[in-house]
Parts: sequence; C-alpha cells; structure tokens
Amino acid sequence: MYKSLIIGRNPVLEALKSGRDIEKLIIGRGTEGSIRKIIGIAKEKGIAWQYADKAALDRISEGKVHQGVIAYVSEYAYYYLEDILEKAQARKEDPFIIILDGIEDPHNFGAILRTAEGAGAHGVIIPKRRAVGITDVVAKAAAGAVEYIPVVKVSNIAQTVDKLKEKGIWVAACDMDGIEYDLADMKGSIALVIGAEGYGISRLVKEKCDFTVSIPMSGHISSLNASNAAAILMYEVKRQRKNSK
Repeated sequence: MYKSLIIGRNPVLEALKSGRDIEKLIIGRGTEGSIRKIIGIAKEKGIAWQYADKAALDRISEGKVHQGVIAYVSEYAYYYLEDILEKAQARKEDPFIIILDGIEDPHNFGAILRTAEGAGAHGVIIPKRRAVGITDVVAKAAAGAVEYIPVVKVSNIAQTVDKLKEKGIWVAACDMDGIEYDLADMKGSIALVIGAEGYGISRLVKEKCDFTVSIPMSGHISSLNASNAAAILMYEVKRQRKNSK
C-alpha cells in the first residue's frame, strides 16, 4: 500500500536513482530545470506521472515546499542491525554507526541522515518510541540520503549498545562532561550516541557507553543542536580514519 510521500526535487531524484518503489509522480505544470531529468528517469523506469496545477500540489503536500514535484511511495522499510554490519563488511571497513537517543525534530533527523551518508557511516539506529521516524519532512531534510543509508528501529537503545559492544564496537556518548572529541581515539569500530534535544542521552544508555566525548564551546551558548554536534563528530571519525591509513 502506498501511504508515504517524497516531496521536493532532490529527494525525488535520489529516490528514482536508488530504485525506490515509486507508484507515481505528480509534476507541477510549467516547471523546468531538473524536473525534465526527473520525468526522463520516470519514463525510462516506466513510472506513471501526471501534471497538476500548483494548488493541487500544495494540497497534497499540505503546504510544504514541494518545488513542483511529489512522489507517491511505499512506506519506508526499516533495516536490521545485521544489515548495517554487513554493509561495513562489504566495504571492508570497521563499522561506523550513529545511534540517536530520542531525536524528535524531523529537520534535525534529516540533517543527521544527510551528514551520516556523506561522512561514510554505515547506518543509523533510532528507538521505536519517543522519537521521529522516516517521514516526508525527514526525507526532504535529508536531501535524498534516506535512500542510501540504512535506518534501524530498535525497541531498546541500551540493549542495542550492549549488542554492539559484544561485537567489538566501541560506543561513544556525546555529552558536555566528556573528553574533547579531537583527543578521543575513534579510528576503529565505533558507534556515536547523540542525545535528544534538551534532554541529552538517557542515564542508562550513557552508563553503558565506553567513553564520553564533548565539543568545547567558547561563547555564551553551552551546546550545539543535535545535527550540528553529530556533524562535527562524524567528520572527526572520518578525519581520523583517513589519517590512519
């Protein structure tokens, strides 16, 4: 059953390129630019598409910025933890995993997915409850990254941390009381835990982490939002891995 939407040019284009199961496209009349490429790929893949006026697209997208294109797709199929580990093995790389402990803002989640894909992470883990999942807003904020990076939903983040540690993966919490991130050794198998906006990482999850890293702040603001903090840490992992080769 097709229940979800992908909204916006880049997200729709990446969904087409990745082979996502798309039922049909709604194209705004009079649109140009990358819309032509989207229509061309849709024709090649035999995907139905139709023109509609702007008012119709506004109504379907419930007022979200659609850039003249909307795709009807199947609901997102979440992955399993084993899929992330297999992806790392296929690349012949140490696992690099992002764990989000209760991120509720869809724009933050989408931005984290976009950065994770760009930084070379093998997957993202989120809890089933009290957290945002994959939605059309998340997909748009991720700018197509949701089509390429596996997202896993788990019932219990703390238990998942235990499983990762059993597999030899070091787990690092991001919090204000840790060692400065650029002094931490994050070259090997690593999972980064990013806490919820305003609440941080839950006590039990933090206790189970192997160590804590912090991002030093020099101004009056004491912390960054989740997506900015995650971006800094992910690219530090990428930097360390590159320099260790």
